[in-house]
Amino acid sequence: MKNCQNKWVRAAIPALLLHCSIGTVYCWSIFSQEIADYIGFSKGATEWAFSLAIFFLGMSAAFLGNVVEKNIHKSSLIAAVCFALGMVGTGFFIYYGGKQYAANGVGSVVALIGIYVCYGLIMGIGLGTGYLSPVKTLMLWFSDRKGLATGLAVAGFGAAKAIASPIMQSMLANLGEGGIFKMFYILGAVYFVMMFVGHLLLAKPADWHEPQTKEKGQGILSVIKTKPITNYIGIWLMFYLNITCGLALISQEKMIVKCIGLASVVGIISTVSAIFNAGGRLGFSAWADTMKDRNTIYKLIFILSIAFTALVVVTGGVQNGNGNILLTILVLVLIFFVNAGYGGGFSNVPTLLSDQYGMGSISALHGITLSAWAFAGLTGNQMANWIVNKFGAEVEIPHELADGTVEMITVNPTGYQTVLYVTLALYIVSAIISFTLISKKDAEAK
Repeated sequence: MKNCQNKWVRAAIPALLLHCSIGTVYCWSIFSQEIADYIGFSKGATEWAFSLAIFFLGMSAAFLGNVVEKNIHKSSLIAAVCFALGMVGTGFFIYYGGKQYAANGVGSVVALIGIYVCYGLIMGIGLGTGYLSPVKTLMLWFSDRKGLATGLAVAGFGAAKAIASPIMQSMLANLGEGGIFKMFYILGAVYFVMMFVGHLLLAKPADWHEPQTKEKGQGILSVIKTKPITNYIGIWLMFYLNITCGLALISQEKMIVKCIGLASVVGIISTVSAIFNAGGRLGFSAWADTMKDRNTIYKLIFILSIAFTALVVVTGGVQNGNGNILLTILVLVLIFFVNAGYGGGFSNVPTLLSDQYGMGSISALHGITLSAWAFAGLTGNQMANWIVNKFGAEVEIPHELADGTVEMITVNPTGYQTVLYVTLALYIVSAIISFTLISKKDAEAK
């Protein structure tokens, strides 16, 4: 009973505290326009703060993986301090930028760069170390259900958006003038407390023997070389491509929903898709525990992603969905499944790596693999935006408001449909990689 309690107190609960905090990075779309308006810059200029946050999440995980491997208490403390400091710093530069914009009528470059540094770099470091810190600990405590354990924590990262979004919207509506920077101050303090408690509770099992340097070999490259190098390259690439496809669709999700005539329920669909994202993280990883080879999960994710995307492409679902119930449902199924597969791709990476290469250097290896997230964070959204801007043309469609009046919404159906052509091709490449490059589970990996 005591060991069972320790699993939750020393692993699951602190993992949720950490991941439910840092996962709010995905709430960016809730307040990005407010930041842009308040400091006097375009939304496109401020969007780079989010891209940089995801980039530095992956790169800090890659470069600080060894720190996590050696000392989870140090890494979880770094995560708490950097994430909270980044939020508070972002709040300060929003305040400074708003003050300068009000006084001069021109946006302050210093404020914009400050937001990049705080939300992008400093918070990004907190994101990367916070994401990694509990993962190995969970797999050690739940050695018989590693997928379920990591899925639970990573689901917290995905669910954070669904939990925090309405809270943030309420704060923006009720904090009055300057509510945007006040929100960052308040949340910075709240998340520091949550993450610091997680830091204090997090601990590996007392009977875990951490391999010494000579047991681990000369370094992480020697671990990767225990299998053909193409095996690890394949894992990295299919992880990267799955994230790129997910971000490409998710970044256009709001406009696609409006395009098929569901503008009045965009918020509800966004919440449901976030739930599918979190559910995919938990469900796919728990399901993988029952399989002999965890790569089977990736094969299923890619095959189903190809099938649903192809159906929407062939039927022209995005272009023809407005007013057609069957096509509307098909587009929504695609959105929900891509969110689930996107989340499932995240939660199964550490357990796939542990099956392939063992537990000895899993934090460092997982960290290097998260560099794929960093590059996907820079390419997924931007690729989709470029496609939408280059293909098709904007058209106006009517939308009836709650009071009975009608407003016109500007959308680009051809552009969104073209994004699906590209993601379909990338999903096919991912499936080929999964079937041809990834080795079977190493039975001796522990």
